[in-house]
Amino acid sequence: MATFKKFEEIFAWQKARTITNKIYQVSNTGEFARDFGLRDQMRRAAVSIRANIAEGHGRRTEAEFANFLNIARGSAIEVQSHLYVALDMNYISRPDFDEVYEMLNEISKMTISLAQYLMA
Repeated sequence: MATFKKFEEIFAWQKARTITNKIYQVSNTGEFARDFGLRDQMRRAAVSIRANIAEGHGRRTEAEFANFLNIARGSAIEVQSHLYVALDMNYISRPDFDEVYEMLNEISKMTISLAQYLMA
């Protein structure tokens, strides 16, 4: 198993924690705050990234951990898709979109790299 003693040591989880906070921040203002469907779905998907990393770490095998990392990556991509809705509806600025989108790209790369390492 990977040498992480606690899920909090996993850099991808740390990044996911940061992105969750950012999603809550940008979705808590203006019209975005009143679009309950989009706001809540983005928040749930962002929380899911870090939750799946943590849950995977708690599983018994590296294969299970890798599977949860892939699920976390899927949630990151889901948030990226929702970001386009927020941008198109003018709920977020282009700089906020770009910042969050790039953070999600980093998390996606980290989770897939860790999953590939676990399966090697």
